[in-house]
Amino acid sequence: MNPLEITGVAFGIAFVWLAIREHPWCWPAGLVNVLIFAVLFWRVRLFGSAGLQLVYAALAVYGWYAWLHGGADHGALRVSRVPRAVLVWLLAAGAAAALVLGVVLRQAGAALPMIDAAATAFSLVAQALQTRKWIENWVAWVIVDAVFVAEYASQGLAVTSGLYVVYTVMAALGWRAWRRSMAGAATA
Repeated sequence: MNPLEITGVAFGIAFVWLAIREHPWCWPAGLVNVLIFAVLFWRVRLFGSAGLQLVYAALAVYGWYAWLHGGADHGALRVSRVPRAVLVWLLAAGAAAALVLGVVLRQAGAALPMIDAAATAFSLVAQALQTRKWIENWVAWVIVDAVFVAEYASQGLAVTSGLYVVYTVMAALGWRAWRRSMAGAATA
């Protein structure tokens, strides 16, 4: 077992667990997680996933700020639905980014370039949704995490693949918890 991978897994689980509970400290835990995985993925030549972790690092800083100060009157954000126009734009941007990144990764000799590119691009979509506390992030994470399970298993990252199985289940739980949060806010 790779100690770096195990440490990354622990911080990754902490991030999702805290995010499900809408706790803003999820973001610092997530920052540690993604920096560890940037190193790990680079070592196994999953360049798209490695680069993704660096973008996640920037989004973690933004997400932390947004969750604390991005709501009404610079207060905390509440769980809500993504505006339809924003969702359409994010999905189109994700598809375009997946195609471009797939070509780049193939040229770089990456393992599984098109799968890695699609999972990478749509992870950014999911993370963008999560930084604004839009509930649809959990649906995106279920899909993306399932793809990552297979990708990482194929590269011999058994612990990381197992982590993404856990993430898939946690994303489903996150959807349920945030639906309750939205319903509670609507009745308050």
